[in-house]
Amino acid sequence: MGVTNNRIGKNISEIENPKSELKMTRLSVNINKIATLRNSRGGNNPDLVQVAKDCERFGAQGITVHPRPDERHIRYNDVFELKKIVTTEFNIEGNCREQKFIDLVLANKPEQVTLVPDVLGQITSNHGWDTIENEVYLTDMIKVFQSVGIRVSIFVDPVAKMVEGAAKTGTDRIELYTEAYAHHYPNGKEQAIAPYIAAAEVAQKCGLGINAGHDLDLNNLKYFAEKIPGLLEVSIGHALISDALYYGLENTIQLYLRQLAI
Repeated sequence: MGVTNNRIGKNISEIENPKSELKMTRLSVNINKIATLRNSRGGNNPDLVQVAKDCERFGAQGITVHPRPDERHIRYNDVFELKKIVTTEFNIEGNCREQKFIDLVLANKPEQVTLVPDVLGQITSNHGWDTIENEVYLTDMIKVFQSVGIRVSIFVDPVAKMVEGAAKTGTDRIELYTEAYAHHYPNGKEQAIAPYIAAAEVAQKCGLGINAGHDLDLNNLKYFAEKIPGLLEVSIGHALISDALYYGLENTIQLYLRQLAI
């Protein structure tokens, strides 16, 4: 059964139907910042689980979390609690070089795991995998997750040879790291999007699904979704939660969904 978004008037099953007139990329809401706010004061306010439920109720088609070893936002226990209640797509991001992360993903079996080459203490993700140098390692890790039915996406920069390298690992999807696009967009959107279009075209030729994320917001998202062929999903957290301070969470999710309804 599809999840209905009444304001847009389409449900997920219609979005996935190639005969549908509406092309829509799924919106997965990253709730790390909600956990950061909770942790800053202690206790359970805001309630991370309730926020995840509300995001889905307001139209989000997925929930993303990115636990890190210091648990400064998402705690490992949060993942177990969220697994119990997420009814859309659960996406766990993180560094598969950490055994604790591997164990966490295997214990919860989300619909998707996104492998990100974080380093310890990193504030936020800031680069994609070198899929050529790490081909053997990634191939082995991807098999671990796929063997239990988890779809795998790997974080990559918009570089053709890195996308080609990703295809050789056996991954199901790539997630295009969009910080550079967001940074250059105000000074020339055509130039900002060009390497991403090229990377997406390579991904399509290689049979890879395409996700994207990092610094996408209400200013630059619509253009990105319009121009990137085969874009299946975007994961947005910081900008969306920041916008929710002004517009409210429900309205903000609807605003983002409208940017994706092409």
